[in-house]
Amino acid sequence: MAAAVEEHTPLQSYVGFDSITKQIESKLLKRGFQFNVMVVGQTGLGKSTLINTLFASHLIDSKGRLEAYESPRSTTEIHPISHLIVENGVKLRLNIVDTPGYGDQVNNENCWDPIIKYIKDQHSAYLRKELTAMRERYITDTRIHCCLFFINPTGHGLRPIDTLVMKKLSDVVNVVPIIAKSDSLTLEERDLFKERIRAEMQYNNIRLYPFDSEEHEEEERELNDRIRSLIPLAVIGSERSVVIDGKAVRGRKSRYGIVNVENESHCEFVYLRNFLTRTHLQDLIETTAQIHYEAFRSKQLLALKESSTKQQQQAQGHA
Repeated sequence: MAAAVEEHTPLQSYVGFDSITKQIESKLLKRGFQFNVMVVGQTGLGKSTLINTLFASHLIDSKGRLEAYESPRSTTEIHPISHLIVENGVKLRLNIVDTPGYGDQVNNENCWDPIIKYIKDQHSAYLRKELTAMRERYITDTRIHCCLFFINPTGHGLRPIDTLVMKKLSDVVNVVPIIAKSDSLTLEERDLFKERIRAEMQYNNIRLYPFDSEEHEEEERELNDRIRSLIPLAVIGSERSVVIDGKAVRGRKSRYGIVNVENESHCEFVYLRNFLTRTHLQDLIETTAQIHYEAFRSKQLLALKESSTKQQQQAQGHA
């Protein structure tokens, strides 16, 4: 069959199909959006505070997380915290997955197993629903879209366990490394620390988000290059308001002065927030589906096919 020849036909009058974008937007707004973010890092690095600062809401109680960490079962049990947040009529179902106890023990061997298992379990649950004969119209998506990896601001470099876990995570999820509590470093120490971490990540072939694609326009590629040049992002979180020049801002006050979370010369929190919520939120969701989940799905379906073929051959051999 010959391929159809595409012709550009000028319209004689207004038809109205250009409203399709508004129709799609209206349906999506009614349904709402879902974003699943995982936080990985040692206790005391301000994971809860940063999430609360990012989404301008008190979503996680730090004290509650510390109590969970003290529980002997906390190192293996991972429970998401779900919140529905609304901004200008847009509903976002935000699922925050904390990983208490990671890297805190004297012996941290295989401490990453529950984290990797949780991510793969969400892929597996989605695949099962997808393959069901009478599947849901809209499958609830619990797949992790973004993993914020918190790095201790030691100024020396990555711990061997951090390198190993980041490498394992990058195979199954979008990893965004951040230097927590970066105000404990001077600007010179911070820049040197970032250089060391970038060199270590490059040496260990750790593939971090955002990825480049041939589908990306030049503008998107330039934006991704700028973000990659900043990673790991040096951030500070704070839910408290401090007054600077008569204006209340989120920040921290010390005997040496005031740190303004949203001041780009103090930290890179603004870049992280813009990146996660204003420019790449939808891309994080799509990349999870098109790259990480697709790789998992292909592997599972090939394994099922091989298993089925083997069973058929064994049945024929017994016949």
